[in-house]
Amino acid sequence: MQQTQTRAGAAQDGDALEIKSLLARFRTGWYSVAAFSVAANLLMLAPSLYMLQVYDRVLASGNVFTLVMLSLMIVGLLALMGALDYARSVVIIQIGARFDAALAGRVHGAAFERGLAGVPANASQAVNDLNTLRQFLTGSAVFAFFDAPWFPLFLLVMFLFHPWVGTLALAGAVVLVALAWLNEQVSRKLLAEAGGLSVRAGVEAEGQLRNAEAIQAMGMLDRLRARWQRLHVGYVRRQGMASQRSAMIASLSKTVRMALQSLVLGLGAWLVLQSHVSAGMMIAGSILMGRVLSPIDQVIGAWRQWAGTRLAWRRLQDLLATYPKHAAGLTLPEPKGALRLEGVTVTPPGAAQPTLVNVSFALEPGQVLGVVGPSGAGKSTLARLVAGVWPARLGTARLDGADLRQWERARLGEWLGYVPQDVELFSGTVAENIARFPGPDSDGEVLARRVIDAARLAGAHDMILALPRGYDTPLGTGGQGLSGGQRQRIALARALYGTPRLVVLDEPNASLDDVGEQALLDALGRLREMGATVVLVTHRPKVLAATTHLLLLRDGQAQRFGATHEVLRPPPEGAAGGNARAASQSAAPATAGGRPTGTASPPRPSATAAQVYPLAGGAFPGHYFGGKA
Repeated sequence: MQQTQTRAGAAQDGDALEIKSLLARFRTGWYSVAAFSVAANLLMLAPSLYMLQVYDRVLASGNVFTLVMLSLMIVGLLALMGALDYARSVVIIQIGARFDAALAGRVHGAAFERGLAGVPANASQAVNDLNTLRQFLTGSAVFAFFDAPWFPLFLLVMFLFHPWVGTLALAGAVVLVALAWLNEQVSRKLLAEAGGLSVRAGVEAEGQLRNAEAIQAMGMLDRLRARWQRLHVGYVRRQGMASQRSAMIASLSKTVRMALQSLVLGLGAWLVLQSHVSAGMMIAGSILMGRVLSPIDQVIGAWRQWAGTRLAWRRLQDLLATYPKHAAGLTLPEPKGALRLEGVTVTPPGAAQPTLVNVSFALEPGQVLGVVGPSGAGKSTLARLVAGVWPARLGTARLDGADLRQWERARLGEWLGYVPQDVELFSGTVAENIARFPGPDSDGEVLARRVIDAARLAGAHDMILALPRGYDTPLGTGGQGLSGGQRQRIALARALYGTPRLVVLDEPNASLDDVGEQALLDALGRLREMGATVVLVTHRPKVLAATTHLLLLRDGQAQRFGATHEVLRPPPEGAAGGNARAASQSAAPATAGGRPTGTASPPRPSATAAQVYPLAGGAFPGHYFGGKA
């Protein structure tokens, strides 16, 4: 959390105005909208002038030709005004579409980083905020900001008709502006609270739906529904209170506006009787009163939308400022797989204390590292670090000598395979999941061959063929419809897709049966032959037969590290130097002069557990795993 706050402060100056800068890029479009608005608002005077001429000239003279010509002119001017209004609507819609296209990827990336950072938030909130902003830009409410500046022009014309008419219009405008300000004051706090509760309710509902099976099995639905309902009801109540207050003020504003239009007509009639204005001016003044008050009335009517848009704007600004754009780095060549950790300390996102402290080791291509230790020792943290999911707070993780943070993520992903502890598949076919959802321009034949090769390497080919539609079997979100073992084997095939040089497996055999576990052992052997570097987190000793090195973690620190057969060799009973030797091993690199440390070669992958673990009866030391193996 502290890292996030620091990053937000550092990026505030550079990215806080990112959305404003993006809107400024469309200044040509905004200028076009402004120009169309100028012409359209000037043409708004046409109906008033038409009525003025009809009452003062046509009716007084009885000239039909003048009436026809005036009518043709007003029809033409109104048609032009309609065309201009349509043109500015089209420009606004195009600006909104281009704005969304330019910002959608950026917002998605920032929301993705926020998810990696473990910040509690509604996963879809950022996208919803972007939609809210785009809808406001492309809606009718935005035109009020272009029409409002013409209020003084219409007011000036009314003063030219008669000072009292202008004064009445000005007084009405002041009343409506005061009502708009009051609307802001009485609804701002409630809308802000409602927005916060809405986000929290969304996060709560999303978490409950994600864990629906456990909730159903343990009868927790009623209690958890009550938790969500408290948030939802609070949101609805505050939203309703704000809406009621806004509706009351909007109704009052509408009443004031209608009263003003009637009063200006009455005032005009009195001025006609006093011979201060003509009958045409009376009618024209009534029409102009509508034009004076219309922008203000529009703003009041759209105030709820504007308030929601403002909150969405602020949330997006905060998101983009906290997770700024990353500068494109130098494209590095294909890695060979040499992995080195140098005094690495990792603090999980949102945590205060590190779960991995001062860990150092090195692996050469073709070596397989088994990571063991009790629960909470930091094994999954190490896997996430090596996979580039979590950054190191201290120290450096290097691949082929380059800091993992220097690698372009999409580029590194081509050479890295990862099976997380909690396997997640995505909505799509089995083949799409294994191929990591390739682009539409990918070669279908090459993709099919690589998908099948990865499935064979993972030992999942026959299992996939047994599915109803084989590789074309559609999967639901999270891999719905598959067993845990099937999901894990498909996830392993996804990790082995292509030619990975670094493979990180976090409990890859947690849901596998004996057949699946043997397929995993065969895959590890093939990866060694291919020269890939493998980091394997496991609680099962059988899989360690395929490792060349072993790392024992306890309380986030490396207790022992080295060649597998060396680490598993128990120290002599009563030897005082065992712990000291373990500590020195944890700080030493895995290689010396390009060869693994230790006096003997690493065990062959085909070795049995009794051969690899030369302990009493071939039993595995259960205390390495925090329990009996």
